[in-house]
Amino acid sequence: MTEKSFKDLPVGDEHLREDRISGEDIYGGIFLNMKRDQVRLPDGELAAREYLTHPGAVAVLALLEDGRVLLERQYRYPIAKACIEIPAGKLEIGEDHLLCAKRELEEETGYTARKWSYIRRIHPVISYSTEFIDIYLAEDLVPGNSKLDDEEFLDVFAAPLEQLLAWVEEGEITDVKTTISTYWLDRYRRGLISPRPIE
Repeated sequence: MTEKSFKDLPVGDEHLREDRISGEDIYGGIFLNMKRDQVRLPDGELAAREYLTHPGAVAVLALLEDGRVLLERQYRYPIAKACIEIPAGKLEIGEDHLLCAKRELEEETGYTARKWSYIRRIHPVISYSTEFIDIYLAEDLVPGNSKLDDEEFLDVFAAPLEQLLAWVEEGEITDVKTTISTYWLDRYRRGLISPRPIE
């Protein structure tokens, strides 16, 4: 059997759309809220959808003058492991995304950047969360003092792209924003893609 190509698919998403009929809040936490909605499926049947609402986040791919990537190692309680990640943080309600990226970079690493570019938006868990992460490229870094939150503990270090690629391939790095940023940086260094400069 030969599968269709993308151009053979119907235009639009109306034949796939699920329409919300009703909903309820199941749980309200510090920044995550769980909801359960009843939806009408494309064939007219009803189904339940449970999902988390999240205000969104930013992540920063910060490059030192020597080309190394600024990284953090932080304990992530849900998976009981210290993870290697690029700096990131949650948006406050109504907060400008670039200002949040600048704040998180400085608070977590002490660095500020003179040059900023936008890479892309990702949705890390599309099956059960509204969360998105806007990823920025920070260059021309200036060192300073970090300002960690009271409940925040992390190691800050730098590594070359080749080491990040190896860690991703070996399964040492499993964080989705860091994995995507690593492959993006590899393509960027090879001249295949470019970020969008921010004036």
